[in-house]
This record gives sequence, C-alpha cells and structure tokens, in this order.
Amino acid sequence: MEKLTFADFDLPVKILDVLADLELFEPTPIQEKSLKPILSGRDVMGIAQTGTGKTLAYLLPVLKTWKYSKTGNPTVLVLVPTRELVVQVTEILEKLTENITARVIGIYGGKNINTQKLLFNNGCDILVGTPGRVMDLSIDNAISLKEVQKLIIDEFDEMLNLGFRPQLTHIFEMMKEKRQNILFSATMTEAVDGMLDEYFASPVEISLAKSGTPLEKIEQTAYKVENFNTKINLLEDLLKKDTDMSKVLIFNNNKKHADLLFTKIDELFPEQFDVIHSNKSQNYRLKAMKSFENEEIRGLITTDVMARGLDISNITHVINFETPDIPEQYIHRIGRTGRADKEGKAITFVTKKEEPLILDIELLMDKELKFIDFPEGVKINPNKIASEKDEVVMKNPAQVKLNEGGGAFHEKKAKNTKENWGGPSKRKAPKKFGANRAQQKAISKSKRKK
Repeated sequence: MEKLTFADFDLPVKILDVLADLELFEPTPIQEKSLKPILSGRDVMGIAQTGTGKTLAYLLPVLKTWKYSKTGNPTVLVLVPTRELVVQVTEILEKLTENITARVIGIYGGKNINTQKLLFNNGCDILVGTPGRVMDLSIDNAISLKEVQKLIIDEFDEMLNLGFRPQLTHIFEMMKEKRQNILFSATMTEAVDGMLDEYFASPVEISLAKSGTPLEKIEQTAYKVENFNTKINLLEDLLKKDTDMSKVLIFNNNKKHADLLFTKIDELFPEQFDVIHSNKSQNYRLKAMKSFENEEIRGLITTDVMARGLDISNITHVINFETPDIPEQYIHRIGRTGRADKEGKAITFVTKKEEPLILDIELLMDKELKFIDFPEGVKINPNKIASEKDEVVMKNPAQVKLNEGGGAFHEKKAKNTKENWGGPSKRKAPKKFGANRAQQKAISKSKRKK
C-alpha cells in the first residue's frame, strides 16, 4: 500500500508549496486521522502523544476551508497555554499562509496590552493567544469573538492544569454557539472529560495512543541518587564522559532549584548552558530557546511550565534532575526528545523521597524504568539543600502537662484573683461622648423636653 502524501489531501497549491519548502511531504498518523473529521465540521477531540505533529493536524484542514474575513474580526481562534506556544504556532501559521492573504496575530500576557491593541488596526483573520490575554482584549472591545467559526484549543489538559478554566468559560460565552470546536490533548483527564460534557457537542474522538503510553523510540533509564548536590556531581560526570549528550534538556521541579542548578553547572561548564522559567522575561526566554535550537549552547535548564512550550528539534537527551510530582508530566517532559521518528534518551535522577513518584509513573506507563548502578567514581556530597533538610516539629504547648508542685505556671492566690465583670463600659453609665448613637439621641431628646 502506497503512503499518503499531503498532495492527497487536496490542499491549496500555495500551502503545498510551503510544505515542500519545509521538506514535509508525508503526514504523521495524527495528521492523517484528523483531516476528514475536522473537514466534516463536527466537534473533534484529538488524543495524541506529544511530538506527533498535532499542530499541523489541526492547522492544515482549517486552512483548507479558510476564507478571508471582510469585517476584520477573527474567524479562527487558536488557544494555547503558554507564551512560547503562541510564538511557535504563530510562526508556523505565518509560514503556511505566506502565499495567501490571511492576517495572523499572536497575543499573550506580559506584553503591554495597549501595544497589542494596535495590532488589530488592520483586522485579523486567525488569532492565536493565551486564554487570559484573549479574554482581556475581548472585554476591552479591542477584538470581537462573535464571528469565530472554528475554535481550536491545543494542550487542553495542560490549560486546565494551569487554572485557565474560568477564562475559557468566559471566552465560550463571548462566542456564538454555532461553531466548530477542535480540541487536542496529550492526556484525557477528569477535568477534560467534564468540560467536554458541559460545553461541546458530542465530539468525535481521534485517539493515537492511550494516555500515559511511553514513546517507544525513547530509551528510559534512572539512577538512585543521595540528594540534590550529589545529583549535580552525577550530572557533571555524565556530561564529561558522554559526548553524545550534545543537546540536553534538564528539568527541575521549581524555579528556585532551576536557578540553583544553573549557577553550579555554569561554573563547571561556562557558557554551555542557559536557564528559562516563568520569572525570566519573554525576550530572554526566546533568545535562550533560539540559542539552544541553533546548538549555540549545549543544554537548557527549565521547569514543568516549559514542558509543553518547547518545540525544539533533535534534542538528544532529556534529564529529569528531579522527578515530577504528577506522573503525566513525566510523559510530557521525555516527549521533548525522540520526536519526528528519531530516537532519544531520558534519564531520571531519583532520591529515596522520590521513589514513590517513580512507582506512580511506572504504573501510568505500564512499564518499569531501567535503573543503572551509581558510578563508583562520582563523589557523594552529604550536604543537603534547604528543601531536603528535616523540618523541626514543635510540640503543641497545650499538650504539655504542668508540674503539680508549681513551677513557672501555677494557680494565683485567692486574693489576686479577679472576677470578670465585663469591663468598665458594662459597669458604669456611658459618658456623653463615649455613648453610642442611640444613647446620644435619647439624651438630646430629654434636654429638649426640659
């Protein structure tokens, strides 16, 4: 059986030319499965692993039927959870539509909202944005969502995890009910299922793989490590000995730990690594990602907020410097490597405290990680960082029994005890200016009668 090509999709020639320039000729399985259901006009729910080509899976059929907006209001709205994804989807759209007249605009928080309002002076056909900024601009009447015919929500599960449900609900209310909803998610959670039942009309489900299924082309290994500082020693050893670790993405569980790791790694490997997380400015993050993409630096240290916002090619290794608290997040992290049918490697550093998290991940994937013996030459650092130190638990003073023979706390003598009569205001008649308003009125009224 011959393989399908994008030409078999009957796409506009101008779009096929762009795909050819990008050396894209054959659709991925999710792209092949999505075309007919999306073109049917029905609501669609796509479940696919990260790195399977979801972006083109929804963009190509939408562009096939796209028409110029005479009013200047967007007819296609693409919602994504992070600023990085806004930039990436916008860039893909601009490339795909470079030979047609589509006006594409990308918006996200962190930029001056008044500056972004000016972007709509010449109209907009396809709008890409984060839910919060789209809602804000709609409330300010900078844009109208009344003419949106196709709503696309990418990374639907992550959007709900980040707390965007109120903004999504508000946006739904701003649009007309008669529209096509195209939703893509890496996992099917209870929150996703609840939103589908409440807001969407029996969507057709396109499933490429079950939630939690590991990517087969990724070799997954792990090390049992004493603590954070020992993990640094292990990472140093791996980076020095393994020359194949040429494009490395390193995940931490929070911004503070990411910065701490970067400080140490930058001392060991000067100017070979950078760090990005939500506290970094947008320009800084985009610059760091570009340097990583162009292999100007060897590695990037980041957090889970960036696990969905990165679409960087040829990542050789993903290192879970810390084990994620949510099992599904592990799938999203390692999915940054082994993309586009290429092989990748994922390494996880596991402390004793993190072992239960690994069990949850293995249960989700129905697959055990391969643990490698800790290298003999790597030094174990006994020093713990603040978050690893045991908390000092104070005893509850109320539970401490007092000695009957006295001590610091004892019964007062009878002559020193006082009875509570309710305070001075309860015992004495109120003074004129200390009385309440009702009492003041009564006093004034009695004086007038006299």
